[in-house]
Amino acid sequence: MAYDYEYFKKAVFDLTKIDLNAYKERQMKRRIDTLIQKNKIVGYDNYVKALKTDSVKFEEFVNYLTINVSEFYRNPDQWELLDKQYIPELIQRFGNNLKIWSAACSTGDEPYSLVMALSKHMPLNRIRIFATDIDKQVMEKAKIGLYNEKSLAGVPKEFKQKYFEKVGPSYKIADEIKSRVEFKQANLLKDTYPTNCDLIVCRNVLIYFTEEAKDEVFKKFAASLKKGGFLFIGSTEQIMHYKEMGYLRKSSFYYEKA
Repeated sequence: MAYDYEYFKKAVFDLTKIDLNAYKERQMKRRIDTLIQKNKIVGYDNYVKALKTDSVKFEEFVNYLTINVSEFYRNPDQWELLDKQYIPELIQRFGNNLKIWSAACSTGDEPYSLVMALSKHMPLNRIRIFATDIDKQVMEKAKIGLYNEKSLAGVPKEFKQKYFEKVGPSYKIADEIKSRVEFKQANLLKDTYPTNCDLIVCRNVLIYFTEEAKDEVFKKFAASLKKGGFLFIGSTEQIMHYKEMGYLRKSSFYYEKA
């Protein structure tokens, strides 16, 4: 049997349910080869044996793949407002087939949080989140869905138990959550925005933009929303001229298209 990288990817999936196909192959293979050499192990087959029998090496390997994200359910009180007030309002207005865009989604914690939040109000198979980011690398990590414990601090207990599986020192999000999100590379300052959105979530990203660029993005978000749709922004952000842009301010971080 040839113990090549294809064999290794399959062995890792059988062992951890982590799909290495979601990573850029050349880059990931090079990093793993370096890790194997560092451990003075020869060959993928011997490294797989070590992962199966040596808990320290197993944890080291999983840590190697784990990403540090901002966090799930960042500012939990704002997510509670979404759950209790705004999701029910959206369903009442637009029905169950909501069009939701997670803009600048980074490593996936935000769109996956949205899927879990919506799952309290409708079946998973009715949920579809469109998620974009300028950085392909972070979206590849999002597709793996592997997170450290700290990033799960805000996840409601029921969801942590139901949708996360412990893999070494880390947590892997369930495929049934991942399958509800479609990821695509996009640049907020350059690319075309989706249209007729019921909800747009873009949090703690525009703080890095100039005031002019922020205004441009907020105007484009307004154009992307249906009338009565909501924009959910971060706790460090505010829309200065929201009325001129066509928004009603619902609460500190929620704006409705007038």
